[in-house]
Amino acid sequence: MSHPIHYRPHHFLCSLGFENKGYSDAFIANMASIVEGQLRAPSGEDKKLKITFQADDICAPCPKRRGTGCSEQAKIDTLDAAHAKALGLSEGDVITWGEALERIKSRITPPDLHRICKDCAWLEYGMCEAAVARLRDAEVQSPLDPRAPE
Repeated sequence: MSHPIHYRPHHFLCSLGFENKGYSDAFIANMASIVEGQLRAPSGEDKKLKITFQADDICAPCPKRRGTGCSEQAKIDTLDAAHAKALGLSEGDVITWGEALERIKSRITPPDLHRICKDCAWLEYGMCEAAVARLRDAEVQSPLDPRAPE
Protein backbone atom coordinates (compact mmCIF):
# COMPACT_ATOMS: atom_id res chain seq x y z
CA MET A 1 0.00 0.00 0.00
CA SER A 2 1.44 3.36 -0.95
CA HIS A 3 1.64 6.28 1.43
CA PRO A 4 -0.54 9.32 0.76
CA ILE A 5 0.99 12.36 -0.87
CA HIS A 6 1.09 15.32 1.53
CA TYR A 7 -0.85 18.18 -0.07
CA ARG A 8 -1.53 21.82 0.78
CA PRO A 9 -5.12 22.87 -0.03
CA HIS A 10 -4.12 25.36 -2.73
CA HIS A 11 -2.11 22.72 -4.59
CA PHE A 12 -5.29 20.93 -5.71
CA LEU A 13 -6.05 23.67 -8.23
CA CYS A 14 -2.36 24.11 -9.05
CA SER A 15 -2.22 20.42 -9.91
CA LEU A 16 -5.38 20.57 -11.99
CA GLY A 17 -3.97 23.46 -14.06
CA PHE A 18 -0.33 22.31 -14.16
CA GLU A 19 1.30 22.78 -17.59
CA ASN A 20 4.97 22.04 -16.86
CA LYS A 21 5.75 25.54 -15.66
CA GLY A 22 7.08 26.49 -12.23
CA TYR A 23 9.60 28.22 -10.04
CA SER A 24 12.68 26.20 -11.06
CA ASP A 25 13.66 23.14 -13.09
CA ALA A 26 13.75 21.02 -9.92
CA PHE A 27 10.31 22.26 -8.89
CA ILE A 28 8.84 21.53 -12.34
CA ALA A 29 10.39 18.04 -12.40
CA ASN A 30 9.02 17.24 -8.94
CA MET A 31 5.56 18.57 -9.70
CA ALA A 32 5.48 16.71 -13.01
CA SER A 33 6.41 13.45 -11.28
CA ILE A 34 3.52 13.91 -8.83
CA VAL A 35 0.89 15.39 -11.14
CA GLU A 36 1.64 13.62 -14.41
CA GLY A 37 3.35 10.55 -13.02
CA GLN A 38 0.81 9.78 -10.31
CA LEU A 39 -2.40 11.85 -10.36
CA ARG A 40 -2.93 11.88 -14.13
CA ALA A 41 -1.85 8.24 -14.46
CA PRO A 42 -4.56 5.67 -15.31
CA SER A 43 -5.07 4.77 -11.64
CA GLY A 44 -4.43 8.32 -10.42
CA GLU A 45 -7.97 8.99 -9.24
CA ASP A 46 -7.36 6.42 -6.47
CA LYS A 47 -4.19 8.15 -5.21
CA LYS A 48 -4.58 9.29 -1.60
CA LEU A 49 -3.71 12.83 -0.57
CA LYS A 50 -3.24 13.91 3.06
CA ILE A 51 -4.05 17.55 3.78
CA THR A 52 -1.39 19.67 5.45
CA PHE A 53 -1.02 23.40 6.00
CA GLN A 54 2.79 23.17 5.98
CA ALA A 55 5.27 22.55 3.18
CA ASP A 56 4.06 19.48 1.30
CA ASP A 57 5.43 17.06 -1.29
CA ILE A 58 4.93 19.63 -4.08
CA CYS A 59 6.91 22.23 -2.07
CA ALA A 60 9.91 19.92 -1.51
CA PRO A 61 12.29 21.52 -4.09
CA CYS A 62 10.65 24.96 -4.25
CA PRO A 63 13.20 27.79 -4.05
CA LYS A 64 10.75 29.72 -1.82
CA ARG A 65 10.56 26.92 0.77
CA ARG A 66 11.85 27.80 4.23
CA GLY A 67 11.80 24.62 6.36
CA THR A 68 8.11 23.73 6.74
CA GLY A 69 7.13 27.21 5.57
CA CYS A 70 7.57 29.60 2.67
CA SER A 71 9.29 32.93 2.06
CA GLU A 72 5.77 34.17 1.21
CA GLN A 73 4.07 32.43 4.15
CA ALA A 74 1.31 35.01 4.75
CA LYS A 75 0.20 34.77 1.11
CA ILE A 76 0.35 30.96 1.19
CA ASP A 77 -1.66 30.83 4.44
CA THR A 78 -4.35 33.00 2.82
CA LEU A 79 -4.43 30.80 -0.30
CA ASP A 80 -4.61 27.60 1.75
CA ALA A 81 -7.41 28.95 3.97
CA ALA A 82 -9.49 30.03 0.96
CA HIS A 83 -8.98 26.73 -0.86
CA ALA A 84 -9.63 24.63 2.25
CA LYS A 85 -12.92 26.47 2.81
CA ALA A 86 -13.96 26.19 -0.86
CA LEU A 87 -13.13 22.48 -1.03
CA GLY A 88 -14.23 21.50 2.48
CA LEU A 89 -10.74 20.39 3.57
CA SER A 90 -9.20 20.26 7.06
CA GLU A 91 -5.72 19.49 8.38
CA GLY A 92 -5.15 15.73 8.38
CA ASP A 93 -8.01 14.82 6.02
CA VAL A 94 -7.19 12.06 3.55
CA ILE A 95 -9.04 12.06 0.22
CA THR A 96 -8.35 10.56 -3.18
CA TRP A 97 -7.50 12.62 -6.24
CA GLY A 98 -10.82 11.46 -7.71
CA GLU A 99 -12.68 12.84 -4.68
CA ALA A 100 -10.71 16.08 -5.02
CA LEU A 101 -11.74 16.37 -8.69
CA GLU A 102 -15.39 15.86 -7.72
CA ARG A 103 -15.13 18.57 -5.06
CA ILE A 104 -13.53 20.98 -7.53
CA LYS A 105 -16.16 20.19 -10.16
CA SER A 106 -19.11 20.62 -7.79
CA ARG A 107 -17.85 23.56 -5.70
CA ILE A 108 -15.70 25.80 -7.90
CA THR A 109 -16.39 27.70 -11.11
CA PRO A 110 -13.70 29.44 -13.17
CA PRO A 111 -14.70 32.94 -11.93
CA ASP A 112 -14.32 31.73 -8.30
CA LEU A 113 -10.55 31.59 -8.84
CA HIS A 114 -10.35 35.39 -8.85
CA ARG A 115 -11.51 35.25 -5.22
CA ILE A 116 -9.90 32.09 -3.83
CA CYS A 117 -6.64 32.45 -5.78
CA LYS A 118 -6.39 36.21 -5.19
CA ASP A 119 -2.74 37.32 -5.22
CA CYS A 120 -1.48 34.06 -6.78
CA ALA A 121 1.22 34.90 -9.31
CA TRP A 122 -0.04 32.14 -11.64
CA LEU A 123 -3.67 33.33 -11.81
CA GLU A 124 -3.01 35.82 -14.63
CA TYR A 125 -1.88 33.00 -16.96
CA GLY A 126 -5.36 31.41 -16.93
CA MET A 127 -4.15 27.80 -16.71
CA CYS A 128 -6.21 26.96 -13.63
CA GLU A 129 -9.34 28.72 -14.88
CA ALA A 130 -9.12 26.80 -18.15
CA ALA A 131 -8.57 23.52 -16.28
CA VAL A 132 -11.61 24.10 -14.03
CA ALA A 133 -13.70 24.92 -17.11
CA ARG A 134 -12.54 21.70 -18.84
CA LEU A 135 -13.28 19.65 -15.73
CA ARG A 136 -16.78 21.12 -15.39
CA ASP A 137 -17.47 20.77 -19.14
CA ALA A 138 -16.42 17.11 -19.07
CA GLU A 139 -19.64 16.20 -17.28
CA VAL A 140 -21.81 17.84 -19.96
CA GLN A 141 -22.52 15.37 -22.72
CA SER A 142 -22.85 16.52 -26.27
CA PRO A 143 -26.25 15.91 -27.93
CA LEU A 144 -24.27 14.01 -30.57
CA ASP A 145 -22.92 11.66 -27.88
CA PRO A 146 -24.63 8.27 -28.42
CA ARG A 147 -24.78 7.84 -24.62
CA ALA A 148 -26.74 11.06 -24.18
CA PRO A 149 -30.39 10.57 -23.15
CA GLU A 150 -33.00 11.18 -25.79
